[in-house]
Amino acid sequence: MKDKIKAVALFSGGLDSILAVKLIREQGIEVKGINFKTPFFGLNEAFAIAKDLNINLEIIDITEELLKILKKPKYGLGKNMNPCIDCHALMFKKAGEYMNKIGASFILSGEVLGERPMSQNRNSLNIIERESGFKGRILRPLSALLLAETIPEKEGLVDRNKLLDISGRSRKRQMELAAKMGIKDYPSPAGGCKLTEPAFSKRLRDLFFTQESFSIEEIELLKLGRHFRLSKDIKLVVGRNKEENEQLQNFFQEGDFLFKAKNLKGPVSLLKRGFKINNELIDNGTFWILPKNLKI
Repeated sequence: MKDKIKAVALFSGGLDSILAVKLIREQGIEVKGINFKTPFFGLNEAFAIAKDLNINLEIIDITEELLKILKKPKYGLGKNMNPCIDCHALMFKKAGEYMNKIGASFILSGEVLGERPMSQNRNSLNIIERESGFKGRILRPLSALLLAETIPEKEGLVDRNKLLDISGRSRKRQMELAAKMGIKDYPSPAGGCKLTEPAFSKRLRDLFFTQESFSIEEIELLKLGRHFRLSKDIKLVVGRNKEENEQLQNFFQEGDFLFKAKNLKGPVSLLKRGFKINNELIDNGTFWILPKNLKI
């Protein structure tokens, strides 16, 4: 009987994580979910999906640690601002701490060998496991038969014969398994991380380069509008549609500058407080043309 065996699942709410949880639950193991909150990725549909699966979901904010990693990632960045290896190691470290806290025996993940080029190749998986501090305690049920045997398998907590050997970027086997398990509703595959997006990454680099410190609100602002760097000290954010115009106004605080077109419809523009404003840019409401090369 495995009624008292518990595992902690890194749960994004995607199909892979759903299948991984299902496979382990079928062995009579209790699964607790964990999801990580940052300005770059977070819950999305995970909470609702976890509720449907009757999984208790622990939410852990790793923003502070991730911002430190972004400034100096040990294993470098991907194509954009994504420190995937360092980020995954951090998440498994936090999951391991939670595992110890609740008396669970191992960590599980829906990762598939070879599905993502930077963080899910064999070498990266080994680095992530080592850097997490929980080597041997991380089980990846969907690709377990292609990977080294883990401690829970060696100890007989998990039946290795009931695990899988999925690899590569195709989701065909996952979809077939979902149909077999009666899983019909699951999110379409998507990156889900803003750090992998070129436009957002360019804005984040600009923020890092021009400011020694910044708030979470300033990071959230990077997701809206068109951004223009007017000088080292001045950046203008211009709404692209009605929804963004309304959202930009929600970022307005005392000391900020909020510009609206008078007597006609047009975009809302925002200058956050702390930027140095001079008469060369604002002269009794005079409008100016923004050169295209200033856009970030």
